[in-house]
Amino acid sequence: MELNYRETGSGEALIILHGLYGSSDNWMNIAKELSGNFQVFLLDQRNHGQSPHSSTHRYEAMREDLREFMDRHQLEQADILGHSMGGKTAIYFAAQYPQRTRRLIVVDIGPAAYPQLTKSSPATLSHLNITNALYNLDTDQINTLRDADRQLAETIPYQQVRQFLLKNLKRDKQTGQYRWLLNIGVIRNELPAIMDGLDTNQYKDAGGITSMPVLFIRGERSPYIGEKEQNDIRTIFPDARIETIEDAGHWVHAEKRKPFLKLVEHFLEME
Repeated sequence: MELNYRETGSGEALIILHGLYGSSDNWMNIAKELSGNFQVFLLDQRNHGQSPHSSTHRYEAMREDLREFMDRHQLEQADILGHSMGGKTAIYFAAQYPQRTRRLIVVDIGPAAYPQLTKSSPATLSHLNITNALYNLDTDQINTLRDADRQLAETIPYQQVRQFLLKNLKRDKQTGQYRWLLNIGVIRNELPAIMDGLDTNQYKDAGGITSMPVLFIRGERSPYIGEKEQNDIRTIFPDARIETIEDAGHWVHAEKRKPFLKLVEHFLEME
């Protein structure tokens, strides 16, 4: 699949992968900060942004999308930074193609599955609520983004979350109607696969992946990298650094941009 992308800067290649419901737009400010030392590629993952839609939304497919992108742009190696779903894509890529991953930065996601999808977990219910709310939004009856916001507010009480999601709702220039850039039907159906991850048992006896420097960045207030996930990280990436940004939630890069950039820049300079 030929992914849509943005590019800025010059130097060694750095690929940035956004999270679920996101797009390359979300990372432009970070990319500009890093563009002095890197040729930064910001990708729209499949079913997001301006990239093509597909009936499949699994990490094996997204991993191969990334490989095809690197092949197309003749990038033998690259630093890869991914947030949430994008971080899991980066993990799958590094596990399959370690020789093509110069350095790996994963933001607020663990490498293994999140089985709480089937349990009464606030984090999981949030994703279920979000995908259902977006899927059920009647875009034919929307005249303004404010109309959409009012409808979503019945299910999603947090204004910042709604504003983030509504970046994916665009007016069609030909019909004048609003439509989702997200392939929300497929994303909703593939939510179990999006919560999937690597099997840590495959790495226990093999000693894990040690061929590249690895940094995991977690938000102090985020539930995504707890004690279990840190153990998973140590199993698959024994030499990984795990850093915590204080008073940050899941969207670490947006909530605490300066501390986040400091960690990323230091890691890319030192390793």
